[in-house]
Amino acid sequence: MDKFTEIVTKVNDFVWGPVMLVFLVGTGIFLTLRLRFLPWRNLGSSLKKLFSKESRKKDGEGDISPFSALMTALAATVGTGNIVGVATAMVLGGPGALVWMWISAAFGISTKYAECALAGKYRRVNEKGEMCGGPMYTLKYGLKNKKLGSFLAVMFAIFTLMASFGIGNSAQGNSITTAVSSTFNVPKWIVGIILVICVGAVVIGGIKSISKVSSVLVPAMAVFYMIAGILVVCINYKNVPSGIANIFSMAFGAKPIAGGLVGTVTASMMNSMRYGIARGVFSNEAGLGSAPIAAAAAQTKEPVRQGLVSMTGTFIDTIVICTMTGLSIVLTGAWQVEGLEGVQVTTYAFQHGLPIPGQISAFVLMICLVFFAFTTILGWDYYSERCLEYLTNGHKKTILTYRWLYILAVFIGPYMTVSAVW
Repeated sequence: MDKFTEIVTKVNDFVWGPVMLVFLVGTGIFLTLRLRFLPWRNLGSSLKKLFSKESRKKDGEGDISPFSALMTALAATVGTGNIVGVATAMVLGGPGALVWMWISAAFGISTKYAECALAGKYRRVNEKGEMCGGPMYTLKYGLKNKKLGSFLAVMFAIFTLMASFGIGNSAQGNSITTAVSSTFNVPKWIVGIILVICVGAVVIGGIKSISKVSSVLVPAMAVFYMIAGILVVCINYKNVPSGIANIFSMAFGAKPIAGGLVGTVTASMMNSMRYGIARGVFSNEAGLGSAPIAAAAAQTKEPVRQGLVSMTGTFIDTIVICTMTGLSIVLTGAWQVEGLEGVQVTTYAFQHGLPIPGQISAFVLMICLVFFAFTTILGWDYYSERCLEYLTNGHKKTILTYRWLYILAVFIGPYMTVSAVW
């Protein structure tokens, strides 16, 4: 392990330690109880409203429709975490990690509702007439202690800029180039150049361009991936009872497992909890404060209404899409195959779970991964630019310079190791 990876690992172990996980899930539990289970009680009607014509109509001030706002958020949310993140969690923490993903998502729905509703309440209009919002505005204008609120708002914006190059850029670029180059045997630098051109062509157009692309790609690829996952489950239906039993027994028990990125790992309850919650939050971003930035741009009169629409993103991301990945990995035994890491685990599951030639199933997964990761890069560019706008009061040259740096940074991710990126 090189020095860089060693340092990143130590920071990662601290950040995703017990204290942070307690804060993340604890906040969700508190909000769920304080809201008297309002998000849970309204989840069904919110999902129905999401797919209605109402969500695509203009209803108040804003830049994009409520549906487009959610798709932009999902573009940044549904990415490598759903395919690669779930795989790493189940290799490192055992199949039980999937249960803790479900638990974190259940309470994360309340967190996502609260942060997106607050973003709508405290949003502001910038000089260009665009709607700006997110945790930085909520902290600045929502907290009674204005000095503390302003300080925390600046810190959030700074950390989001830093995170954009990791969660939104290098992790996605690394997964795309790895998947494409291994499938077609194409040099990484060629894939990197093509990816840079594609990203640049979209992000230069701003939020409206990003939302248009996201509104088409995200639903299409989500449905496509779910169908593939359901086929794996149906074809391997005989393994379902033992697979489900394995998932729950390892979530609350202690069994040794082998292999993965760091050698032999003990899949205790705490281990499954740690990796399950960590990868779950990475995937659905509940509590990270990213989705509210997109939610603030929605055309709506009622912040609560957008909060209800936005919270469905957590359900779609983790309870639906991540579950498809997790079940595919468990039912095919992919998590137990030594020497596999990252996307290779999920690729193995699809190759051995679908009744089609291995090369075709690998191609199906590669296409899903590429589009999921590509839209995540787009969404996080919007998030980071909004944070930079907050920090610089909308300084055009600074934002334009950052935009080009972000586009070029896509080329760097592929040359980092999988362990370092994750």
